[in-house]
Amino acid sequence: MENNLAHGHRFGMVIDIDKCTGCGTCMVACAAENNVTVRSDESDKQRSITWMQLYKITNGKAFPHTEVSYFPRPCMHCDEDGHGHHTSPCVTVCVATATRLDFNTGIVSQIYTRCVGCRYCQAACPYHARYFNWWDGYKLIQPFPKGMERSLSPEVSVRTRGVVEKCTFCHHRLMRAKNKAYAEGRREIEESEYITACAEACPVQAITFGDLNNPNHKVSQLIKSPYAFRLLERLNTKPKVYYISKKDWVREMADNYLPGEFKPISTAAVGSR
Repeated sequence: MENNLAHGHRFGMVIDIDKCTGCGTCMVACAAENNVTVRSDESDKQRSITWMQLYKITNGKAFPHTEVSYFPRPCMHCDEDGHGHHTSPCVTVCVATATRLDFNTGIVSQIYTRCVGCRYCQAACPYHARYFNWWDGYKLIQPFPKGMERSLSPEVSVRTRGVVEKCTFCHHRLMRAKNKAYAEGRREIEESEYITACAEACPVQAITFGDLNNPNHKVSQLIKSPYAFRLLERLNTKPKVYYISKKDWVREMADNYLPGEFKPISTAAVGSR
C-alpha cells in the first residue's frame, strides 16, 4: 500500500469520466441524503452549497474536433498535507480541531459543533471542496409546503449558520452498516453494505466506492488501471478519490501538468502492463 493504513480501512472511490454523462444525479442524491440546503435563488454560486460539484471540461479544439467531458468532484479526503505529514491540508490549519483524519477509515470528518467559521480549511483545500454556511439550515425549510420537512434524513444533522461543511463519504451509512454487522455478530462489513449515495444513484455506474486497502473490493482493482489518476497529484496530497479516463487531454488537464511535460500513454505500454 502507498501509506501506513495497510492494516486498516481506507475508503475511497473511483470515478470513470468516460462513463459520466453530466446528468447531475450524483449532486441531487448527495443533497437529498445529507440535508444540503438549497436556496430559493441559487444564482449566487459564491454562497451556494454543493458537496458534490460537477464540472464541464473541453479539449479546447474547434468543431468538429471538440470533445467534452464531465467530472464530479466530492471531497478528496486527502491522506497527506502536501509536505509529507500524514494528514490532510484542511486538518493541518484548523485552529478548533473541527476536522480530523480518521486513521481507521481514512475519512476526513467535519465536526460542526467545534467549527468557529474561520474558514482556514477553505483556504487550505486545493480542491475547493469545502463550503461556508451563510444561513441557518432550518430557516431555509420554512418556505417549503407543509410536510416537506419529512424529507430530511434523520441520520444527518442540519448545519447551522457560520460553520464549514463538506462531503463526508456518507459517514452515517458506515455507522448504519457497522451497527447491522454488530447485531449479526460480525466484525467486518461487506462491500455492498457501505456505499455512498452518489455511487448508489449514478445511472451509468460511473462511481465505484469501497475499501482501497481491501484487494477484494473493486476500487482497489480499478486504481491499478494505467488510465487511473488523481486531481493535482503533483501537490502530493494523496486523495482517496481516483478518476479513470482513456483520453490523454483529460488526464493532462486534471494532473495540472506544465505545457510539454505530459507524456501520453502509448497503446504498446498499456498492452505490456
